[in-house]
Amino acid sequence: MTTWVYPLGAARDGLWDISLGTSDSQLPAEGWQHTGLKVATLGASDAVELVAANEERLVIPLNGSFTVLVDGTVHELAGRASVFSGPSDVLYAGIGQHLRIESTSGGRVAVATATAQNSHPDRVIAAAEIPVELRGAGNCSRQVHNFGTPAALLADRFIVCEVITPSGNWSSYPPHKHDEEKDGETSLEEIYYFETQVAAGHPAPSDADAIGYQRVYASDDRPIDINAEVRTGDTILVPYGWHGPAIAAPGYDLYYLNVMAGPGLVREWLISDDPHHGWIRQTWDDTAIDPRLPFTG
Repeated sequence: MTTWVYPLGAARDGLWDISLGTSDSQLPAEGWQHTGLKVATLGASDAVELVAANEERLVIPLNGSFTVLVDGTVHELAGRASVFSGPSDVLYAGIGQHLRIESTSGGRVAVATATAQNSHPDRVIAAAEIPVELRGAGNCSRQVHNFGTPAALLADRFIVCEVITPSGNWSSYPPHKHDEEKDGETSLEEIYYFETQVAAGHPAPSDADAIGYQRVYASDDRPIDINAEVRTGDTILVPYGWHGPAIAAPGYDLYYLNVMAGPGLVREWLISDDPHHGWIRQTWDDTAIDPRLPFTG
């Protein structure tokens, strides 16, 4: 049976803290075809490499700054202090290229991947260029950095974004799915990579355990039932099914990186809400966005 939940350390491979679904990954063993994720924690001047493969890649500094060589061409990513500090520079690299990612002064970096056939130009998207969306309202307010969506990036297959959910709020809500190719919906695998922190202004002890929660459940006869506690470095794969909410527990902010891709002809995020819960969107029309947003550092 394929595992869909990977606590920090469960998908380690060499220098990579996380290696899932990519061309060189051993996990998951089966049932995963379109998306991948690698995350590495690097000291100053440390480096990781990815060999040329038929996958497009998006390099995302989680904290710290990085130099990325794409077939020898140098790109500098200024990075950020943390994932809760607002957007970072990111780098898109098309298929069939060797990547070397070197840390400038120590930090953590993610690489989103998708199996692809068509090549598109390499591109650095500066932090200031990244569309920042405030989605939802009230305690469903969240902040979305849309650097890898079709409107922001020319790519072959994947859709990538990151979401910040303030303490006590729900995101990825109402529960929704994208597991069929039909009118109004596209079939997309999805990866959630999580980080958490104690929310600003909270008198938490030094050993506080910053947590969040993620729910995934069946939309048809394919079995899936996830109700997971998540912390920094944890990853959940969503092959199909309703997913949401992702909950930031009171006292703790929640971040997640989403990587999506699928087999359809159209690169588009089209979803269906769980009909039991979709009505909640109507309540947002008369509700203000959480004033704690946006997170800018």
